[in-house]
Amino acid sequence: MSKSNLNGTLFIVSAPSGTGKTSLVNALVRDTNHLKLSISHTTRQARPKEIDGYNYHFITTSKFKQMEAAGVFMESATVFGNQYGTSQDAVQKMLDEGHDVVLEIDWQGAEQVKSRFKDAISIFILPPSIKALEDRLQTRGQDSEDVIKNRMIKAISELKHYHKADFLVVNDEFEEALKSLKAIVKSNRMTTAKQQITNHRLIEKLIT
Repeated sequence: MSKSNLNGTLFIVSAPSGTGKTSLVNALVRDTNHLKLSISHTTRQARPKEIDGYNYHFITTSKFKQMEAAGVFMESATVFGNQYGTSQDAVQKMLDEGHDVVLEIDWQGAEQVKSRFKDAISIFILPPSIKALEDRLQTRGQDSEDVIKNRMIKAISELKHYHKADFLVVNDEFEEALKSLKAIVKSNRMTTAKQQITNHRLIEKLIT
């Protein structure tokens, strides 16, 4: 049995604003070896405590349009008047190095990525209730009442696309939701196709 290159898997995490996906994804990446977070480009302003190059690559609208025209982005979308995009070269480099990569993008971007990366695994995060979603948006203290109202309208629309994902995770209890995400990543790494590469030396000894 010859050894093949072990490329990483692309995970796509989508959810309406306020569902807690960013906190979940950050904790998942922190606790999981060989899992990298793709940093998206955006034209929106950085929020308090957000760091350029860590949370997002914050760029101007003109720069975004230049990159988009040059075919840099594997997916892009306009959300609440701001543009977001994911660099295909940056993601492909991490995958080629053997890292699993997680994208935190909306359902529109998820569909674009799935059309290019057929083996990508998509995960949709659900809130435990509409009230819980609204409460989380309220307690963030980042948006006006009008903005929150618009986010709620968009969230309800986005929830209708849940069935397009490969996995559903309900973020009611944070730690339980995090365990579910970890289980999805772990189970993918335990497939025969991946294990026969990871443990090729052991398998060769066992069967020869």
